[in-house]
Amino acid sequence: MFIFALAVVFKLLSIQFVQGDKYKKIAHSRTIKEVPIPANRGNVYSVNGNLLATSIPKYDIRIDAVTPSAKTFEENLKPLSEALSKYSGKPASYYQKELRKARANRNRYYLLARNIGYSDYIKFRNFPMLKLGAFKGGLIVEQTTKREHPMGGIAERTIGYERTDGQGNVTRPGIDGAFGVKYLRGTDGLRLKQKIGKGQWKPIVDYDQVEAKDGYDVYTTIDVNIQDIAHHALLKQLEHYEAEHGCVVVMEVETGEIRAISNLGRTSKGGYYEKLNYAVGESHEPGSTFKVMALMAALEDKVIDTSTVVDTGKGRKRFYGRTISDSHRGGFGKVSAARALEVSSNIGLATIIDDHYSKKPEKFLKTLRKWKLDQPLGVSIIGEGNPVIPKPGDKIWSRNALPSMAYGYNMQLTPLQTLAFYNAIANNGELIKPRFLKAVKEFDREVETFEKEVIVDKICSDETLFKIKDILKNIVVRGTGKKLYSKTFSMAGKTGTARTDYADNEAWNKNPKYISSFAGYFPAEKPKYSCIVVIHKPSTKVGYYGADVTGPVFKRIAQKIFTDTPIVDEVESLEVQNAAVEKEFENYYNTAQTYKTIMPSVIGLPAMDAISLLENMDVDVQVKISGSGTVKKQSVDKNTKLKNKQTIVLEAS
Repeated sequence: MFIFALAVVFKLLSIQFVQGDKYKKIAHSRTIKEVPIPANRGNVYSVNGNLLATSIPKYDIRIDAVTPSAKTFEENLKPLSEALSKYSGKPASYYQKELRKARANRNRYYLLARNIGYSDYIKFRNFPMLKLGAFKGGLIVEQTTKREHPMGGIAERTIGYERTDGQGNVTRPGIDGAFGVKYLRGTDGLRLKQKIGKGQWKPIVDYDQVEAKDGYDVYTTIDVNIQDIAHHALLKQLEHYEAEHGCVVVMEVETGEIRAISNLGRTSKGGYYEKLNYAVGESHEPGSTFKVMALMAALEDKVIDTSTVVDTGKGRKRFYGRTISDSHRGGFGKVSAARALEVSSNIGLATIIDDHYSKKPEKFLKTLRKWKLDQPLGVSIIGEGNPVIPKPGDKIWSRNALPSMAYGYNMQLTPLQTLAFYNAIANNGELIKPRFLKAVKEFDREVETFEKEVIVDKICSDETLFKIKDILKNIVVRGTGKKLYSKTFSMAGKTGTARTDYADNEAWNKNPKYISSFAGYFPAEKPKYSCIVVIHKPSTKVGYYGADVTGPVFKRIAQKIFTDTPIVDEVESLEVQNAAVEKEFENYYNTAQTYKTIMPSVIGLPAMDAISLLENMDVDVQVKISGSGTVKKQSVDKNTKLKNKQTIVLEAS
């Protein structure tokens, strides 16, 4: 027993003096811990300063019913209950009963309010007993932040967010997600909490040991007015055509800044919301919008000219065992290469590319690679889709690969990659990386700014650009986009209609599915914006051609932008000097001053000038005229003295 007693003493001394610090730390860690306090994420703004996303503080208010002294509790119970009753609408007796029960059960974490805003939080801090603070009144405040999007569902996914699920997996779509870690997230703070049993922890004090540092603010290139226009124009068309999903992107031609991007997918109930970022992430066969690239490659390689005649036959032609058809029944016959693109002839473009590149496909593919069409754009938003441009030796390459690519099949691009190329055409050949960010700021201090990034300095010669711009304009005037033509507002672009999900030909014939698109820019003469609209799987009962489905969205956006934000041209002077006009007026004035009662010669004068001159003489005459234009004959000879009420007949042509 003596030896056992010595062992116990030895162990006690060892724990006390040798391992004491170790066990104190273990005990401390099990009862007190530092809990991270998430920093407020920075705000996301539009290019014109409108708030797109912000962090709103939310508060849970609890009370430690044990901490207040008996005197403090009894003095403040009734006024606190009345204040809580006034706030929530529940009777004061309810709170008196609940708070007494919490104190009797030694509840140190009783919930008073959850997820309230800052103004309500201030009210609670001034309630009786709670205003005494954490040590005397038992007040417990837990702050969280909630991300809000003031524009609601408009561009919500493009603006983005950062979310962590229960397994610790992080999802970061959109601008918020792409720049959250580097700029928006900030630095978390620390607060001490004490374990109070049943797995619950309460703050020891009502302030943080380490204050959180808020994230930087991000200023995007999005224009809320254009964004609103694009969103509602797309939504209206998706609903009308009962389409599966669609997207629209509006880009500023000169800078590559994205002014609007909308991605809407259909729900099981038939509504639409920002489901996925289709514009950035979805690669698919572009269809006829790629014909522009194909024809430009042939023009740039000088294997054809716009006047080169191509025979499209009667609308059906076989290439290496596969039949290619045109949408126009009976075909277009023999047409120029330019006209083949205007009417979007699959046979025309396939024939041009196959005739000139079938024996040297690498020459055609080299031009596409020069334009970087085989590479992602490298945009800042996470999840950009990869383009697919096949080459000889690839699994999907065959003898039919080249003619299929000529009209946008057997290859893939994202809508944003297609738009970037059309933007380069509008921008005199300069291919620019689409940009979503303008600057990062901490209050008014600029942390970082983002400038234009050029991918290709010049995609082709000025001659090729001039020709393709003329064709794109004519597509809207007299080609597949002629339904969009407006005398008062010029647009240029290309329609696209591509089959999709056609691997099972029998199933496709029973239920055909299409991708409709329109890519272009406006105004046609001095492009300010480029735009692409893509709508997947519209109801074929309503319509599916690009000119019908997506073209009207493009036109609505273009005209609405310039209705709301018109371009103003400054005119230096309204006084225009024209020598011919001035000479004509001088002759008219001299004649009018010389002949007051004698018939002058009005032959050669514009009809309206002759009438004006005769009716303003000192003699009351009646002038009759047949025809319009210039006076060729007069019924009364020159130098004849006129009488009152005399009739003069003029003939003009």
